Amino acid sequence: MTRTMSRRRFIRISAAAAGLAVAPIGRSVQAGSSLVTWHGTMLGAVATMQIHHQDRDEAQRLVQAACAEARRLERLFSLYLEDSALVELNRSGILVDPAAELVDLLKLSQHFAEVTGGRFDPTVQPLWTLYADHFLQANADPAGPPQSSVQTALAHVGYDRLTISPDRIVMPRGTAVTLNGIAQGYVTDKIVDLLRSRGVVRSVVDMGETRAIGSRPDGRPWKIGIADPDVAGRTAAILPIIDRAVSTSGAYGFRFDQQGRFNHLFDPVTGGCADRYRSLTTVSGSATAADALSTAFSLMSGPEIRSVLPRVDIERVHLIDAAGAAFDIVE
Repeated sequence: MTRTMSRRRFIRISAAAAGLAVAPIGRSVQAGSSLVTWHGTMLGAVATMQIHHQDRDEAQRLVQAACAEARRLERLFSLYLEDSALVELNRSGILVDPAAELVDLLKLSQHFAEVTGGRFDPTVQPLWTLYADHFLQANADPAGPPQSSVQTALAHVGYDRLTISPDRIVMPRGTAVTLNGIAQGYVTDKIVDLLRSRGVVRSVVDMGETRAIGSRPDGRPWKIGIADPDVAGRTAAILPIIDRAVSTSGAYGFRFDQQGRFNHLFDPVTGGCADRYRSLTTVSGSATAADALSTAFSLMSGPEIRSVLPRVDIERVHLIDAAGAAFDIVE
């Protein structure tokens, strides 16, 4: 399998433009009297926080509290921690007395599935397993798994196969859930809520998805750079944001094959992989919505995206199509 970047991270904060310090992985760095920057990893993605606060010691405490909360949520949503609640659900098909946040996130996942006609679906994990197992084989057929195997996997896919209540979560044997297309945004929103409750009015939080609190200290927007999908290190566009979240999806994020025909963005209808756009970016007041819908919109045509926008909290969609042309869809 070919791995290009971490999952579908194709977005970066334009640190130089924002005047932010660069910190080593997993460490906090104090810059001046009002900025603490933290870099680390969360839910398998590069994570950052840049907190502006008059009291640097309090800013450090806020970073610690935010990281503790993010780690707590990671133990619910991760596919890679053997003792996570999600891993237990996939293993047994039932979770009794689930955490409120897991119930909330699964219900949100079903909501986004419904408004996108099933293009966002948290139960596509059987497709991931199928493609991963296929391309891990020696001399794997470059045409991908046989259609009979795809159809077998699709028989276990469907967001309506999940029964969700505060008491238990149940799904039939063979179904498996991934929250990789929404959990980073959800965790980002939870951290923003925590920071705001503690008086933070200017910050940038990225727990795999990016969300700004307020504006830069000088009142100008934060600048979010969208990387060029073809040239490493080049920025294709700059999005100015204040109190908004940004999420980008693209087939580049994880490729199973050298040719890049098969990627992690699965179509729950056909069992195939996204190929409409080189990248797709959503801007929203909610990192959760931005995350989920950047995934779903990657499988949808422009008119289909326009038809969904009035029903969701997405104000702008920036696309780079298969030919390399960039354009926007605005609500």
